[in-house]
Amino acid sequence: MPGLGRASAGLLALFWAGVCLSLVAVAGSEQQIPLAVVKLWASAFGGEIRSIAAKYSGSQLLQKKYKEYEKDVTVEEIDGLQLVKKLAKNMEEMFHKKSEAVRRLVEAAEDAHLKHEFDADLQYEYFNAVLINERDEDGNFLELGKEFILEPNDHFNNLPVNVTLSDVQVPTNMYNKDPAIVNGVFWSESLNKVFVDNFDRDPSLIWQYFGSAKGFFRQYPGIKWEPDENGVIAFDCRNRKWYIQAATSPKDVVILVDVSGSMKGLRLTIAKQTVSSILDTLGDDDFFNIIAYNEELHYVEPCLNGTLVQADRANKEHFREHLDKLFAKGIGMLDIALVEAFNMLSDFNHTGQGSICSQAIMLITDGAVDTYDAIFEKYNWPDRKVRIFTYLIGREAAFADNLKWMACANKGFFTQISTLADVQENVMEYLHVLSRPKVIDQEHDVVWTEAYVDSTLPQAQKLADDQGLVLMTTVAMPVFSKQNETRSKGILLGVVGTDVPVKELLKTIPKYKLGIHGYAFAITNNGYILTHPELRPLYEEVKKRRKPNYSSVDLSEVEWEDRDDVLRNAMVNQKTGKFSMEVKKTVDKGKRVLVMTNDYYYTDIKGTPFSLGVALSRGHGKYFFRGNVTIEEGLTDLEQPDVSLADEWSYCNTDLHPEHRQMTQLKAIQNYLMGKEPLLPCDKELIQEVLFDAVVSAPIEAYWTSLALNKSENSDKGVEVAFLGTRTGLSRVNLFVGPEQLTNQDFLTAGDKENIFNADHFPLWYRRAAEQIPGSFVYSIPFSTETANKSNVVTASTAIQLLDDRKSPVVAAVGIQMKLEFFQRKFWTASRQCTSLDGRCSISCDDENINCYLIDNNGFILVSEDYTQTGNFFGEVEGAVMNKLLIMGSFKRFLVEFNLCNWWHSDLTTKAQRLKQTLEPCDTEYPAFVSERTIKETTGNIDCDDCFKSFVIQQIQNSNLFMVVVSNECDCESVLPITMEPIEIRYNESLKCERLKSHKIRRRPESCHGFHPEENARECGGVLGLSAKPTLLVLPLLLAIFSR
Repeated sequence: MPGLGRASAGLLALFWAGVCLSLVAVAGSEQQIPLAVVKLWASAFGGEIRSIAAKYSGSQLLQKKYKEYEKDVTVEEIDGLQLVKKLAKNMEEMFHKKSEAVRRLVEAAEDAHLKHEFDADLQYEYFNAVLINERDEDGNFLELGKEFILEPNDHFNNLPVNVTLSDVQVPTNMYNKDPAIVNGVFWSESLNKVFVDNFDRDPSLIWQYFGSAKGFFRQYPGIKWEPDENGVIAFDCRNRKWYIQAATSPKDVVILVDVSGSMKGLRLTIAKQTVSSILDTLGDDDFFNIIAYNEELHYVEPCLNGTLVQADRANKEHFREHLDKLFAKGIGMLDIALVEAFNMLSDFNHTGQGSICSQAIMLITDGAVDTYDAIFEKYNWPDRKVRIFTYLIGREAAFADNLKWMACANKGFFTQISTLADVQENVMEYLHVLSRPKVIDQEHDVVWTEAYVDSTLPQAQKLADDQGLVLMTTVAMPVFSKQNETRSKGILLGVVGTDVPVKELLKTIPKYKLGIHGYAFAITNNGYILTHPELRPLYEEVKKRRKPNYSSVDLSEVEWEDRDDVLRNAMVNQKTGKFSMEVKKTVDKGKRVLVMTNDYYYTDIKGTPFSLGVALSRGHGKYFFRGNVTIEEGLTDLEQPDVSLADEWSYCNTDLHPEHRQMTQLKAIQNYLMGKEPLLPCDKELIQEVLFDAVVSAPIEAYWTSLALNKSENSDKGVEVAFLGTRTGLSRVNLFVGPEQLTNQDFLTAGDKENIFNADHFPLWYRRAAEQIPGSFVYSIPFSTETANKSNVVTASTAIQLLDDRKSPVVAAVGIQMKLEFFQRKFWTASRQCTSLDGRCSISCDDENINCYLIDNNGFILVSEDYTQTGNFFGEVEGAVMNKLLIMGSFKRFLVEFNLCNWWHSDLTTKAQRLKQTLEPCDTEYPAFVSERTIKETTGNIDCDDCFKSFVIQQIQNSNLFMVVVSNECDCESVLPITMEPIEIRYNESLKCERLKSHKIRRRPESCHGFHPEENARECGGVLGLSAKPTLLVLPLLLAIFSR
């Protein structure tokens, strides 16, 4: 052994000599930081911290346990097409159940109305949703406000509801006891029985309702409505997307606004509000444009001269902004406006881009000096394909007769609007006219909306306070009058519907089959998202990332790498197929990016306007394995106190029956396996795999316990938590300190959404570990949800693979959470080591002329001499060095979250807050940074005007970390910091215009009811017989028209 000692000493001396030579060489050059020393520090720290992470996480033990079962498992490659077809079938069945519930409501409503005779003197005491349980000063219940029992119900998010009765909301601007409303409320009481029966048949149903054409809204279960601070409830069911889509067919609309001198003041204000209300009634299947006219034509958006645009939210709000620029002057030349409107509708129809269904001209004016029958005869008669709706603004009626005649002669409707309060109710009249052909055809088309948040509903407002806004889709059907005497009038009674929360859709998607990064998504016929994991609020602490409105979010906005819309267009056209592309997915509150290649598989969901897609990441994401253990040993290990299951995963469907709703998933699995709940639907395959994971991971609990009991271990309590998660949503957690001593109390709790298993994603530490080289750990400082509070912990996690090749599925991930101060102390201890035999170091992180940092693979600082820099982006602190690293290719810069021009808001109310909304003027790109894996170490010098700045960057082995040592004698102030601030891309006016004009591919609804030969066009708001026509010469022509 002495000989071996002398040999080792000789080798060590040669090593020190080599280092000394390198120091001498550096001294005479611009580089002043010895790479060998930095490498020594990095090696010392890397070895120490990996030893700690591996020891306390138990990663090697868990890897060994899975290896022991390697021969007993089968690895399968996932067939993406078969998977997406199966999921689409599941969704189809779920959607069918919802539409059948709505169909039963339609039949009940129409039968009840058929048996009812209108009674103008009917007195009926109904449950008014605003007045229920309200008392007067004497303690007596208010009229229409009888006692209405409300109890919290867990199926309805613990809101106080009445599951035996519905109640009725009437808009504030309508009279509660109007005979039309009282009669409608009376006959629609029969829906209560059907509401309850539907809920019994399908306990997963939530809100069911009937929106009456008269304006009242019957909702089940009954719930209390609260007015706003002004005592107003602005909600009108007839303005909701589900109502408009079900009541009418798609339409092309040109709105003509009179801006002649007589329209000054209040009249112009009313006219603008009328236009805005008309826009509220247009949906994603409609197209429109607005022209203001006096002696000239003024397109409200000059860029869109001569064409129509889709009535999506962004376009409608864009036009609303431009309405404010209108002012009244000059003489109104309606004839040129009408000719322009007719030509535009005809030309646009021939392009094949519009609705190819109904067409209408909305005329908003304070009068017309002529009837313009020559124009109508040339452009619209005898077919009258374009309906004319006229809105007379103001109290004067001098020119009312002409406007009445124009509407009646062109299958439209006339109405007079004298005050702002009259606007909404009068605008609604046109919907009844457009619904006539559908009613006469008795076509009960089922319609589905895209994902949206109806924040005006009371349940949405109450939920928003503590659970966030609820994303949903609605299935709706129109309700028609079946009375023979009203058949030709085509009377729409209203629309029935039920909401389907997006989280309900997610329950049909087995997350465990999609892999760590995989996900499912669905879109509408317009390309708008129904469900997608990226369709969620953006993070509010970053000032420029506001919450989106959700509605009308196109697939191209979240799958933005598909620049040519190949995937989007194939899904819009309901094709079945496969598509692949490289993607950059943001994680950790949008501050990090994962770069991977996704394979997309897609198909249609039959019976709906939706298409379903599945994204699987290449590599481990394409493989699935099956293990097998006995139920007895699996249950024993599953019942251990350190085990938990993913709350949002459906091991068993506990929502179907009320007696199961209080069950935890673990309890449901136990009852199912023991035969106690034969009617409980469970995922047998998922349960089998979670039992397997419970058995394989069971030994780690004893391992962690032995570490915690050994007092000599972790004496400074630097490591606080160990945790693991498996591909089946099973988690185990062990605390090495008392719960009250945890530095981060929120970690792995229900509120820590990114770090636990959710319906649409694996925990962040799991996802990031899966992209690391097998056996290495990923370290990070969690970003605090409050920017003022710096995170004071570090997490470390590593993935466990079943096999040693790329085809191996990642079966689990384990990790630890430690104190940041403990982690940093290990770093500073390692960085004080040196290569000198006499103990005197040539360089140290304590030296004033250098700065030492530890950064991660996304460029965030974990250790700095200035503690306040912890968690910051390295480029903000050392801009010159980060810039050099980008130039050298050590780091790559990506631009992610490429958001198309969109409307955003964070307020709950809609109408009252419209002025607070602002338009994102153009696209926004968000930078993210990722290190190049192949680069292990780099040195560099930066020429900074009159000095040089040198640096060394050294990878920490088996980690995602880099040690960076920078000389600070040269400030490099001329180089600006590199930040992660969003970059706004501004376009010139012509390019903005082209973007507005561009139409993405969409698929029209299959049904169209634009006209019907039996339609009674004399119900037009005017006087029957049209005696108001100023000249009798046109009467024979008019009668001839009506006879067609």
